[in-house]
Amino acid sequence: MSTGELARELSVSRRTIQRYVEDGLLEPTDVTLGGHYRWDVDLVRRRIRELLKERNR
Repeated sequence: MSTGELARELSVSRRTIQRYVEDGLLEPTDVTLGGHYRWDVDLVRRRIRELLKERNR
């Protein structure tokens, strides 16, 4: 899915997703030849859960 679709699915802004990538917190599943990110929402949700667990330690 695109970054916009992922943002809507997670109820965050596209910019939030971009910041997470810039900060190394998320990595897109794929990058198109045009430089657009593609995402697997299940992998992103899993990564967010991992980050929350790390944060709460």
